[in-house]
Amino acid sequence: MAAMLSLASMAQTEDAIVPKPVVFPAGYVAKLDEVYTKVNGWDGRTDLYINPTASKPTPVIINIHGGAWRAGTKESQGGFNTFFKAGFAVANMEYRLSGQAKAPAAVEDTRCMLIYLIKNAKELNIDPNKIVIMGGSAGGHLALMGGLLANDNRFDTNCPGVENVKVAAIIDKYGITDVSDWTFGPESKSSSPKLWLGDNVKNEAFIKSVSPIYYVNKNSPPIFIVHGDSDPTVPYQQSVDLYKKLQKLGVKSEFITVPGGLHGKFDKEKNNEINKSIIEFLKGINLFD
Repeated sequence: MAAMLSLASMAQTEDAIVPKPVVFPAGYVAKLDEVYTKVNGWDGRTDLYINPTASKPTPVIINIHGGAWRAGTKESQGGFNTFFKAGFAVANMEYRLSGQAKAPAAVEDTRCMLIYLIKNAKELNIDPNKIVIMGGSAGGHLALMGGLLANDNRFDTNCPGVENVKVAAIIDKYGITDVSDWTFGPESKSSSPKLWLGDNVKNEAFIKSVSPIYYVNKNSPPIFIVHGDSDPTVPYQQSVDLYKKLQKLGVKSEFITVPGGLHGKFDKEKNNEINKSIIEFLKGINLFD
């Protein structure tokens, strides 16, 4: 009985435990476990859901799972129907976890996923000018890093060759924006960031280099943020500070606070409301014809 309870507890706390089948519309095809990068014997894989017969290239959303950079799988992700209905292709990616490779490996992989889509846009029938990048928790951090880096190529060493790297928008769900604060700040409660940082755990310059909030500038892409104000894992203040900076610099942004919301796991009604708001946000930046 104890073992069963332990497994049940894991299923509730580890996104990686329960695979979620992805149902996609007629006309779409699934290209599962496509290799988007290779690093030191590791194959970075993504599940692509594309519409090859669409009359014109489609927008595409990159989805990045959470798990504190140490756990999680792409198979744990679902809920793409909102984007399929809006005509999006989806790239649901995996990345190197901290047990495989320390920071900035996950950031490098995120950039490689983005660059892969740009390089293969014609073959996949996607519009490289309409790439949205989205993630929750650690995935939110990686989405922010991937998009905010823009043409800063410092983490692109595994996938060179693209000069104009950009995203149309970033969807940040309760992501880490300041790695130093999450590691050493007054609300720090997790060992995960220290594990991810590895030998760089005391390297202030490096930690700043993997913290999205320091990359925000007036030319940053539009950013949609959602965060529960009772999040016990990633401090709500991280999103507050990010939004304040975006607003100060005049970057198009929207911030939805979930009153009493914890670390994701919002109820169905709230998730539907958030998804509707995301689509309206994307319409507002002319992502749809």
